[in-house]
Amino acid sequence: MNINDQAPEPIRNLHGLPELRPFRLGKHLLQRPILLAPMVGVSDVPFREVCLQQGATLTIAEMLPADTAMWKSEKNRLRLKRSTACGPEIVQIAGFDAGMMAEAARLNADMGAEVIDINMGCPAKKVLKKAAGSALMRDPELVEQILRAVVAAVDIPVTLKMRTGWCRAQKNGVDIARIAEDCGITMISVHGRTRECRFVGDVEYDTIAAIKQSVGIPVIANGDIDSPEKAVQVLKHTGADGLMIGRAAQGRPWIFREIRQFLEFGEHATPPSASEISILMQDHIRALHAFYGDFRGTLFARKHIDWYSKALPGGDLLKSSFMTADSVESQQELLHHWHRENLSTLMSCAAHTNN
Repeated sequence: MNINDQAPEPIRNLHGLPELRPFRLGKHLLQRPILLAPMVGVSDVPFREVCLQQGATLTIAEMLPADTAMWKSEKNRLRLKRSTACGPEIVQIAGFDAGMMAEAARLNADMGAEVIDINMGCPAKKVLKKAAGSALMRDPELVEQILRAVVAAVDIPVTLKMRTGWCRAQKNGVDIARIAEDCGITMISVHGRTRECRFVGDVEYDTIAAIKQSVGIPVIANGDIDSPEKAVQVLKHTGADGLMIGRAAQGRPWIFREIRQFLEFGEHATPPSASEISILMQDHIRALHAFYGDFRGTLFARKHIDWYSKALPGGDLLKSSFMTADSVESQQELLHHWHRENLSTLMSCAAHTNN
């Protein structure tokens, strides 16, 4: 799963997976990549850096509106920030106007984006109100207009994130995928639910498999992939060229390393010790503080501590204490004190976990 100009080392097929050829995404040659999904409010620069360190092949930035007038807001200004530590710069844009989408893509390419990803998967109401995100799947003609305009506007790869359809009665994922391929889209990532289902109910791996069979471009499977065993099951069932991990990486970014180890060597990676998780968590929180500043940094940190605490002994107490800490200094001191005071417990948990 290397991401360089050299051919990646062949992945040993230990699980009877479909044979797949490596594929190019711009200058990067990929073989069964494991991507971090572009989650709004989560996939910021600090989290993307953590996930890349923990084994993600590629990370995709948070969704950016195509309306450039909105880029002046603090929220979108931060989404435009670049970091070489996040790997190849993949920028996701969302909108409903072909001209605006093309201009947003061109400007991002001029600012150093290596790949443009088009959002047709977001089920959020505020996005749907503007007929963007997964709402576009109701209008295949508009989909084609947008895809052709964006592909023509840039000299870098354009990818697509989509769902299986708008609703259960309108599952047109196969048709949209064929349109995308015809328009010059390089890769498709499919969340295996309709917009109507949002994140609830069984994932339609059959539909992802049908989409994979209907096009000749790489297809990435997404939806409820939360363990190495599930990763193998999804790859076998769908024949997908790679995987995209979203919510399962929240508070557990090492899931990328776990899946890679299982795919490549057929064995489970050694779980991170409680002490290692604590150190990783502290580094991540410091990065959030530095990225967002005092006020927003403390708010974002609480969300991640909520997730990390589930993997730690005594995590409930840590979480309850952390939620009342209202400054950068108090949050960092609390984490440092908690780690120091619980070090013997953390180390004993590590020994228990690894034996």
